[in-house]
Amino acid sequence: MNVLDEIVADQLRTDLPELATGDTVRVSARVIEGNKERVQVFEGVIMRLRGGGITRSITVRKIASGVGVERTFKINSPRIEKIEVVRHGQARRAQLYFLRKRVGKSATLRERRTNS
Repeated sequence: MNVLDEIVADQLRTDLPELATGDTVRVSARVIEGNKERVQVFEGVIMRLRGGGITRSITVRKIASGVGVERTFKINSPRIEKIEVVRHGQARRAQLYFLRKRVGKSATLRERRTNS
């Protein structure tokens, strides 16, 4: 194992749930405004997962007052307080860019079946 892998191994998070494209998640991120810090919750559908290891990131999309808002989060960032999976959506592709053309009920995905 080289030196870089050892440094990165300490910074990888282990408290994250299993994430997949199409899942609806609630991301709690720390935001600094001036000299104050607060936790901002962003809830939406995971449009894409990128990278691996320390560079892994997710793009989350939600519709706020009729306008689509996308935000990219670095999963292993210390600014991310926690990520909760609200529901597991069924997606047949890796990136859900087709959601950008949809608003309302057509922008929702079916619930993924569980094997139980």
